[in-house]
Amino acid sequence: MSSTQKKIRLLREYVGRHPMWVAWQVTYRCNFRCGFCGYWHDEQGKQPEQTVEQFEYGARQMARLGSVFVSLAGGEPLLRDDIVALVEVIARWHLPFVTTNGYLMTPELARELYEAGAWGVSVSIDYANAEQHDRRRGMKGAFDRAVRALEYLAKGRKYAWQRVNLMSVLMHDNLDQMEELIKIARGCGAYFMVQPYSAMKTGDERFVCRDPQVSEKLLELRGRYPNMLSNPYFLSQFRNAVTQGVGGCMAGRAFYNIDSLGNVSICVERRSVPVGNLYEDNIVLLYRKMREEAKGNTCKSCWYNCRGELESLYHPYGLFRSLPTYFFDRGQVPEEMPVW
Repeated sequence: MSSTQKKIRLLREYVGRHPMWVAWQVTYRCNFRCGFCGYWHDEQGKQPEQTVEQFEYGARQMARLGSVFVSLAGGEPLLRDDIVALVEVIARWHLPFVTTNGYLMTPELARELYEAGAWGVSVSIDYANAEQHDRRRGMKGAFDRAVRALEYLAKGRKYAWQRVNLMSVLMHDNLDQMEELIKIARGCGAYFMVQPYSAMKTGDERFVCRDPQVSEKLLELRGRYPNMLSNPYFLSQFRNAVTQGVGGCMAGRAFYNIDSLGNVSICVERRSVPVGNLYEDNIVLLYRKMREEAKGNTCKSCWYNCRGELESLYHPYGLFRSLPTYFFDRGQVPEEMPVW
């Protein structure tokens, strides 16, 4: 299925109100020791992981629901020796996006991921200061390796529509570094995206950004830097997200989650209460269970990209600003601000 066909399907599923985005933890293993994440010491990382054949079956099942975007994350997905094969089978029906810390990226792997059909690869960098980033991530050399990964990826793309992103988690001590991070991304030929830290992941409130002007500051940057891809409506809700929360969560309707064992839940932070298993249950029945659970969902504790960027599409202003990047953007970082 071509990229154009997948994008047409995306529009159809959007109109039909079907889940468009799936977050899939391909592994719980991780080579970093981030203080704001618990995957690296999760016992599930010791369990057997799904095979390529299982992923192919799962991709077929997800296509039945209309899901288009599939985020392959972790843990650290590049710890899987078969990550290129996973991207290849997912790309037959979907637009796969790999999220990585970049430490294990090589020029060869970057090229292979894009040749396999990756729609994009996102590298996580939270601080423009190498020492801060390395300390927060619990790995010496993490910053330098992440920047090199962005450079490898920018050179390794096969098609013009394939993307490279620098992704930052907004925390209590890095708002003033966002502009420099945007510049780092631009220098590497990458887009920049940001999402706020949520205490849902660890229960630790210390990392939450409490700046009352957070939305205004990020929107000002969005207006000046054409490589900042985060949706303006998504950014406009950051202040609410870190104070009172954002209601109307569409988990289980617009997006859902699959963990490294195939357990399906309406959200990445609801992994402990799955609605079923991708390999053991009928996908249509799983979808009905997700819709039923979503009816009573009053959670407003996070404003992750998987939630906020998608929900922006259901807001008139957010839809107007997002659709061009999904359907017409060529993946190249623009030199000037687009007219939309």
